[in-house]
Amino acid sequence: MGAPASPLSASRGSDARPTLTFPQFDSDRPLRMVAYGDTRFTDPSVTSGTNPRVRKWLAGQVAEEHPEVLLLTGDTPFTGANVADWQDFQRETAPWRQAHIVALPTTGNHETYGGIQQGIANYLDNFPDVAGHRYYSALLGNVEVISLDCTQPSDNSAAQVRWFAAQLDHLPSQVEFLLILYHIPWMADRQSQIFVGLPSKDSLSLRGILEARLGRIRAKVVVFNGHIHNYERFERRGVEYVVTGGGGAEPYPLLFRGRGDLYRDTGFPVFNYVTIDVANHQLHAVMWKVKDPEAAALTVEAKDQFTLTATGHKALPRGTAKRTRP
Repeated sequence: MGAPASPLSASRGSDARPTLTFPQFDSDRPLRMVAYGDTRFTDPSVTSGTNPRVRKWLAGQVAEEHPEVLLLTGDTPFTGANVADWQDFQRETAPWRQAHIVALPTTGNHETYGGIQQGIANYLDNFPDVAGHRYYSALLGNVEVISLDCTQPSDNSAAQVRWFAAQLDHLPSQVEFLLILYHIPWMADRQSQIFVGLPSKDSLSLRGILEARLGRIRAKVVVFNGHIHNYERFERRGVEYVVTGGGGAEPYPLLFRGRGDLYRDTGFPVFNYVTIDVANHQLHAVMWKVKDPEAAALTVEAKDQFTLTATGHKALPRGTAKRTRP
């Protein structure tokens, strides 16, 4: 999103190499990111299925967190084939471009609403940082982001699946933290399993490819998903699975949370985003929830957090996260 954010390289070359390399991010300096999604940008007069007030405020608040990189978990527009929805996205996220934030998205199902060909074309036009790639990897110093396309097949013969396996098999040696983006959850609460069949067959297939290689991956792994308009967090075989889908779309209540969900708060709705700070061989993530979406002045409060330490390094003490932000 802007010339300063352009990657050094933007070609597949070998399937095993990172698709994009951003040389402005060095392994020896801190990196700040924000992950969130399910925003459904559209005409602000539309209040069914999306909350224009909270959505626009969150877009501005995300910029106020001063991230260098945004990880977007999908369903960015309400209707992907509608150019006007993308124009609303551009207007409401203008602070992102003013700050030269690198935007690394993944596709959601709403990106293809109204027609997959036009929807994907609009998606790629609005995210120049990914250089026309529907799925890609991005090397950011000691962090690598792999974004997969939920609108493409994920059976074992699919090109995306073969590429994903090759990427996992050949992670650059400097990568301490691997962050994976995919819209449909790879883990979900029991409620979603029963009523809407999540995780999907494709999600489970991709998760299986990752898990088959965990013994050979030195990097700590975090998977970021959306689709569920709430927040959930799981840990399985050393991998953190985070569902952050509270960017402005109509909230989904969780009537009950399974025992595996590490987020136990019963408050609703859960409009949210996640800050991610990488420094001193540690990754620290904090989920910030809109405290009261009906309040005259919106604020967020820290409601969940976790820390990962790179393999071969000792955990360092951290200060207490600030509990509320305007």
